[in-house]
Amino acid sequence: MAKLMCLCFIILTIAVAVSADECEGDRRAMIKECAKYQQWPANPKLDPSDACCAVWQKANIPCLCAGVTKEKEKIYCMEKVAYVANFCKKPFPHGYKCGSYTFPPLA
Repeated sequence: MAKLMCLCFIILTIAVAVSADECEGDRRAMIKECAKYQQWPANPKLDPSDACCAVWQKANIPCLCAGVTKEKEKIYCMEKVAYVANFCKKPFPHGYKCGSYTFPPLA
């Protein structure tokens, strides 16, 4: 039984590490391909590149949103984040929280 518990712990530890690496990779890709479309000021809103949309389509959004802090919200305009998400056909559902921002209904 102790060996089974140890094996379960090892598997869980590996899963958490892989998930964290995936999130960090998504974060880096999002910064590289999408940052310029999502930063302040709120206007103008520019259509994102195909490369940015490819990142959006593959990204683990719940993991990325869990890492959004007040400091990051001073850099990234959440209205522009919503615009990019909608443009890339992966919109946030109404009421979804990302950092301290709650996404309104789609226009």
